[in-house]
This record gives sequence, C-alpha cells and structure tokens, in this order.
Amino acid sequence: MRIEQGDLKMTVAKRCEQMKPFIAMDVMEKIHKMEAQGIDVIHMEIGEPDFNVPECVNRVCVEALEQNETCYTNSLGDIRLRRAISDYHKRIYGTTADPDQILVTNGTSPAMLLVFSALLDPGDEIIVSDPHYACYANFIRYVQGEPVFVKVHEQDGFIYTPEAIREKITAKTKAIFINSPSNPTGTVISADRMKEIVDVAKEHSLYVVSDEIYHGLTYEGKDHSILEFTDQAFVLNGFSKLFAMTGLRLGYLIAPQKFVRALQVLQQNFFICANSVTQLAGAAALTDADKETQAMCDTYNERRKFMISRLKEMGLSMMVEPTGAFYVFVNFKHISTDSYALAFDILEKAHIGVTPGIDFGANGEGYIRFSYANSLENLKIGMDRLEDYLKRYA
Repeated sequence: MRIEQGDLKMTVAKRCEQMKPFIAMDVMEKIHKMEAQGIDVIHMEIGEPDFNVPECVNRVCVEALEQNETCYTNSLGDIRLRRAISDYHKRIYGTTADPDQILVTNGTSPAMLLVFSALLDPGDEIIVSDPHYACYANFIRYVQGEPVFVKVHEQDGFIYTPEAIREKITAKTKAIFINSPSNPTGTVISADRMKEIVDVAKEHSLYVVSDEIYHGLTYEGKDHSILEFTDQAFVLNGFSKLFAMTGLRLGYLIAPQKFVRALQVLQQNFFICANSVTQLAGAAALTDADKETQAMCDTYNERRKFMISRLKEMGLSMMVEPTGAFYVFVNFKHISTDSYALAFDILEKAHIGVTPGIDFGANGEGYIRFSYANSLENLKIGMDRLEDYLKRYA
C-alpha cells in the first residue's frame, strides 16, 4: 500500500500488509456501532470473562499504589511473582519451574512474540493445528517463520494425531504448537495424547510450544501442562482468563534455560518489564483466589451445559462436546459454507455476536464459534434469537 502525502511517499511494511485482521474484533467493533444506535446485541463473539477480578487482586493493586510499587522491575519479572508462579506449577501440576526460567510479560501475546522471536530464524517452520487461535499464524509470519498447518477434525475432537504431525515435519521444522484447552474448539488434550505428541517431538529433536492460557477452565478431566512430559518446551500462560484480568495485561512464559538470556534481552529492548503493580496482583491471584476462580469455573460449566443443550435442541450437533475454555465450535455447513457472511447475517438479523470459523483457519470454514463468557440470562436471550433466526432464514 503506497500512501501519497504531497511529495512524500510512504509505504506500509509488507509484514503489516500481509497480516490478516482478527475477525472476532471486527465483529465486536461492528456491534459497538450497532449499540451506539440503540440496538441491543447479545455478545457471544469474544472470549472475555464477564466476572470482576478476585477481591485480592483489587486489594493488592490499591496497596501497591499506596506503597509506591511503581518502578521498573527486573526485566524477567518481580521475583515475588516468579516464585509464586513456580510454586503454583508445583502445586497444580507437580512440575518444577525454576523462577529463573520464568519471564513475566504484559499479557500472553507479548510472551508469544518473544518466544517466536527467540526460536525461529527466517524460513523456520512451526506446526500449528487448523483450526487454531486466529493470531498464532500472524505472530509466526511476523518474525519471518512459517506456520505449517495440520488439519484437525471434529470427529477427533479437533485434536492432533501423531501420524498427521509426522507427515508435516521437514528439515526446517523447529517446534510443534499446542493449545489445550483450545480456542476456538473448547476441547482438551488428554495426558496420553500429550505424551504421544512429545514422543514425536523427541523423535525429531523438536520443541513444543504450549499455550495454556485456559488452564483452570476445564470441566471434565484434568488440565495437563506440557512440562509434565518434557522440559524441552515453552509454556505460555497468563491471568486474563482464569482470573478475569484481561485489562490488567499480565502473562508469563516458562522456557528452557538456554533461551532465557535471549528472551530477557528481547524483553529489555521491546518492553523493559511488565507492569509492576499488576505483577504483585498476579502473585496474590495465584495464592489467594482459589475459591473465587472455582466459583467462576462452576458458573461457566453451568453455561456450557445450557448452551450445548439448546444448540442440540435446534438440530446443531457436535461430535465431541467441548470440556474446556468457554467456547462451543458448531458445524453450520448444512446452512452455509461461508461462515463470514453467515456470522454477519446472524448479527444483522438476530442481533447476536458470533465469530466465523474462517477466523481460525481454512479448516474452520463452515463453523461458528459461540462464547459463553456472558450471563446465563443473556445466553438464554441469545439462544432464543438464534432459534428464531434459524426458523426464519436458514
């Protein structure tokens, strides 16, 4: 794109031009325009918790400000938070993560950028499931890596098979990327399948990058961290989902020791350090918020069961029910194979915000993602509107 401004010619960098938009945000911004016109829209398009942060987070934020905890921290992160993360992983997973292997970031997205920057040289490949969280491929391409997509299928719960991964491995492959519980599908990778994926990685001397941001929001079975099965892995996690701290922008990564210094240097140059106040709030969340997060989890599960039941009543089935995160990924191919057009048609005619499956990769086409990070009252209204839409238009 060339922009003319008098005699000055400005060209937008190709890496920016090639970046695809995040359609879920496009949907949300369209909803905001409709709401500004007085139209009532039910939000099921974005994955943002509708709960307040735990009380301990509020309290510690205030205390940190009153005590002037507002200076730069160590670029790796405040040692109090890194110790709390280490203790949390020991308590929840039985794994050992040295505080010096932990780097705290302003949300999980910067952690992802740092990992891919440290891991991938131009042309290096990383295996990613299709469908997948919309931003993964953009991050990989931004650092001149190449995402190599492995189709995952509804009948398999949208979970990798080791055979499908092996078929995509080349001499340029550096890592296998996993996300469990998954966005957009809400499915959870079992311990046995994680072991199989790790075995493939070991066979080919690959790393595993594990996005664990939805850990703690699993309603059947148990979350498993990749560090239970290998130390040749990068863990991405944060506080936005389980602790409802989206706007406080706090995340972290756990990395093999040999990558830590490189990651630290990147952090020093790009971000300096994470927010000092929210780091202390994060430490409190990990140690003092169990009751509140369990209450949130129970509420999500009630919503999950309700939404699955209502969708099935409408004839919208799923081969494998989601058991984690707060999403249901529903096959609409019998209605339309253009999920983008369908999502905006549902928005215009039924006043429900949903995300088209194409946002999550080519293999997501024909699906619609529903988020149940909204009140049960609103979800009931949304499901009634969807049922009416299907009767009228589908």
